Amino acid sequence: MPGDIQALTVEGRRSPAWEWMDLRLVEVGEGRAVVEMPSVESMRNFQGTVHGGFISLLADSAMGLCIATELPDGERHFSFDLKLSFISPASPGELLRATALALHAGRRTGVCDCRVEGPDGRLVATATASFMLYRPGDM
Repeated sequence: MPGDIQALTVEGRRSPAWEWMDLRLVEVGEGRAVVEMPSVESMRNFQGTVHGGFISLLADSAMGLCIATELPDGERHFSFDLKLSFISPASPGELLRATALALHAGRRTGVCDCRVEGPDGRLVATATASFMLYRPGDM
């Protein structure tokens, strides 16, 4: 298990970004990650719904953790492409859940997809991300 995942699952440590956004790891396994984010009033846009940037951050965080499960300890990965489709609005106060699955983890690139859902299972957004992979010895 890569060190960053072990820190999250065993030690309960979160990165500063995860701490600030109150992202919570729900589940992690090979090629899969589930992350939750409580939406709060300060995430509201002018239409009164959760701003899409926060939904994007949640999806990107889940997919980044997901691709990390496919790589050996010492790897580094960076998203270089993110496609998000908004399906239905999320309201402040809802707990949002992102479920990410690894579609491909090759030598240099990886691809994940993600579903972001509201508390009732309502589909809020779908996302796909591409990652540049740096395996130990490549750097």
